[in-house]
Amino acid sequence: MATPLMPHATAAWLVDNTGLSFSQIAEFCGIHILEVQAMADDMTGSKYTGRDPVHAGELSMEEIEKGQADEDYVLQMSKGPDQVRRTKGPRYTPVSKRQDKPDGIAWLLRNHPEISDGAICKLIGTTRNTIAAIRDRSHWNIAEIQPKDPVTLGLTSQRELDAIVNRAAKKAGIDNTAANDARLGTDRDALIQELRAERTEAARRAEAALNGEVEPTEKVELTADTLFKKAGE
Repeated sequence: MATPLMPHATAAWLVDNTGLSFSQIAEFCGIHILEVQAMADDMTGSKYTGRDPVHAGELSMEEIEKGQADEDYVLQMSKGPDQVRRTKGPRYTPVSKRQDKPDGIAWLLRNHPEISDGAICKLIGTTRNTIAAIRDRSHWNIAEIQPKDPVTLGLTSQRELDAIVNRAAKKAGIDNTAANDARLGTDRDALIQELRAERTEAARRAEAALNGEVEPTEKVELTADTLFKKAGE
């Protein structure tokens, strides 16, 4: 199914301007429902400027009204954006995130050994040689590699990861339904708690900076000697 040209900006607009459910918005924009939840709760790391899909010709008001009347209704895109897709080679990854690829690969090898090397190559944008080196621990930087969720690292989306995991599990004859249900609940709670903690910490640091407070770099143990010394100063 085609997705809007700017899915996150479109989702932000739909959250602010319509009564569509989070699942409808997530399905239409091709993003994870937890991302839509975070937008609605204003807990995203960056503020997205809404993009009107009606003005862009990607969605009609009639479709929005149908969706608002029926939560099970799947929105139909009026016109898909013209997208240029790579037909050969690995997916492009920004330079700033390329150093995180080994961590993401290690996580996949540890948590989802049923996924083929070819699928990992497409998901992460890496090579079979790199995967083999991490698997047999012959990678040049193996001592520094720490398995981390590729979704958290920003190397792929939760939707793409779930699709590949489910496809590999089905091919291997593994029932992954219960694990998916449990993961959704756990990930939702963990994401909300993490975002709230980050927002609280940022607010605390900002208030401290405004008040001219400097956090101590070294804690001094309070003993009789140190107290008398401080009093003498």
